Amino acid sequence: MIIKIDMQGPSPICDQLREQIILGIASGRLAPDEPLPSVRSLAADLGINYHTVNKAYSALGDEGYIAMDRRRGAVVARGVPDDAGFLPRVSQTILLAAAEFVCRNTSEEEFLKLCGECYKKSRNQEGGDI
Repeated sequence: MIIKIDMQGPSPICDQLREQIILGIASGRLAPDEPLPSVRSLAADLGINYHTVNKAYSALGDEGYIAMDRRRGAVVARGVPDDAGFLPRVSQTILLAAAEFVCRNTSEEEFLKLCGECYKKSRNQEGGDI
């Protein structure tokens, strides 16, 4: 599993790690029941703090993307359960993105086109980095 983290980027490393794993699951490059690196191993490989990886894994576990197994460690979940808070959380993110498009006088059609392209891209990421 290859994960790209931008140490200088505006997004917290924990969030980047969480997002990269979700993209890997969505694209099928991380399969159900596939073991993830241990917290310590991934932290060492990425050159980041152990607690940062632990926080990302905890969030992914709380959201149902991964499961913690005492013997195997973190593994990709077989399916993400329905979460009543999911749509409101994502709606807020999409609302902010839409507001940015409005502020920049971008058309609704362009916004919807980009949303569709991003959805397709998340399902069909090809090779390379997650």
